[in-house]
Amino acid sequence: MLTLTSPVEIWAHRLPAGAKLAALCVGTVVLFGIATLPPLVIAGVIMGGLLASGGAEFAKAVLRLLWPLWPFAVVLAVWHGWTGDVEAGLVIAGRLAIAVTAANFVTMTTRLSDMLAVIERLCQPLARIGVPPRLIALAMALVIRFIPVMAARLTLIRDAWRARSPRKPGWRVLTPMVLAALDDADHVAEALRARGGAS
Repeated sequence: MLTLTSPVEIWAHRLPAGAKLAALCVGTVVLFGIATLPPLVIAGVIMGGLLASGGAEFAKAVLRLLWPLWPFAVVLAVWHGWTGDVEAGLVIAGRLAIAVTAANFVTMTTRLSDMLAVIERLCQPLARIGVPPRLIALAMALVIRFIPVMAARLTLIRDAWRARSPRKPGWRVLTPMVLAALDDADHVAEALRARGGAS
């Protein structure tokens, strides 16, 4: 949980964490300003080029994390198909897929400690009003790290349900998902205590 999730080290690992996070923020703002398909396709090609630059194994690992998004894609397709605005649905789905892929690219090529240091520097002004920047940085970094981990856990829980029942999992995976999240949080808390806490 606290280590890199990338199976291989690529050139992006050597870039400063602050630069990658800043590029992610700017890129996401630009991405969500796109309202038509042609520029969105260009953005997708650029994102695909970044993944390909890390090799086939790295690209597969990043794309594998997109699998939990398929229910949202289906809902978008059905809704916009019903309303007759198919292009808008494709644009929204494309934005979502590219944004999540970019976020996964950054988190998989950035050490948690480097990400934490950047966020802590940004939160330093809050120390003047008694808010510990270290705790905020740790919380934000863990949230960023937990998102792909919990997405993968949800996929495993759904696969386990399908292997044991012909019925669709639906809301039934909610309880094991919550329990898994609490279990992961407990393990992370123990690991942090073993390392001296957040101080």
